[in-house]
Amino acid sequence: MAKTKSENKPKKNTKSIKKVKKTSKGLGDTVEKVFKATGVDRVAKWVLGEDCGCEERKETLNKLFPYRQPKCLLEEEYNYLDNYFTERRNQVNAEIQRELVKINNRVFSENFRATSCSSCFLNSIHNKLEKIYNKYKDEK
Repeated sequence: MAKTKSENKPKKNTKSIKKVKKTSKGLGDTVEKVFKATGVDRVAKWVLGEDCGCEERKETLNKLFPYRQPKCLLEEEYNYLDNYFTERRNQVNAEIQRELVKINNRVFSENFRATSCSSCFLNSIHNKLEKIYNKYKDEK
């Protein structure tokens, strides 16, 4: 009995490979990604050999130009944010604003100052703190 066309074809692997994107710690990781995408890394290894100094350059650039990573919330900070975000307010008084600024500055390594402009406050701090609060809340 003759085989049909579909029986002659080799079966394709239907499993897909999931690529995990590694977040860059600093400028060195970003430069490495660009070099890999453009093929510069292969040229460097071809010209300079397998030990072309790329790894040392990457580590040096990461140390000199790190990307900011938020620090973990402390338990009392999480509890304060939990109270703040569960009690939706129309206004934020100066005392609440100062506490939120204090949490924001520690977690995001910033030096933001409280202002009388509520829209500036909401745009710059409220949204960032709400994102990090929701991440913690989702993990619980």
